[in-house]
Amino acid sequence: MTSYAQAFALVSTRQANPHLQDLTDEELVARIRQNDEQAFACLLVRHLNSIHHYLLRLTGSRSDSDDLAQETFLRVWQKAHTFTPGKVRFSTWLHRIAHNLTVDQFRQRGRNPVSAIDANDKHFGPDFDRAAGELHERLSQVLTTLPENQRHAILLCHQQGFSNKEAAVILGVGVRALESLLARARRTLKAELTEVLT
Repeated sequence: MTSYAQAFALVSTRQANPHLQDLTDEELVARIRQNDEQAFACLLVRHLNSIHHYLLRLTGSRSDSDDLAQETFLRVWQKAHTFTPGKVRFSTWLHRIAHNLTVDQFRQRGRNPVSAIDANDKHFGPDFDRAAGELHERLSQVLTTLPENQRHAILLCHQQGFSNKEAAVILGVGVRALESLLARARRTLKAELTEVLT
């Protein structure tokens, strides 16, 4: 069996097979089940940035997000046979793996993941930059105080763009429970950020 490191190296050393780029994620996973390194490389290229950004927002650490992204795709390589097409989208399954790994890692370390907000690179003048910086700083602070599931729900739905149903699958809760998490998180964010916005 080819190692994850070898398949990962494929991304940087070879150009992806153009035929594979037209395949759906589900078709690529079926090929990965047959140890197709090119299919794995195609999925890696397609989803690595999204997963890495999600993990960076959860952990606040580039090192942790690098490690967790690598572990996430290692699991994809090892567990492709457990993915059931039609039950959930591949990206939902992938984010569920990343979420579970993050929670497991931080529980083992005895601390909770912290969400980091990247600064906005756009500049609209010094007053806007200062206000935006204050808002980003306060948002980062408030996100870190949210309970873990509320923080994850907000990031999945608002930053990663998942539907409520998909985010519920990733978090392992029902849709109503997810909506409740989102509502509580939004109330907290609104209350805490009102002072910065006024």
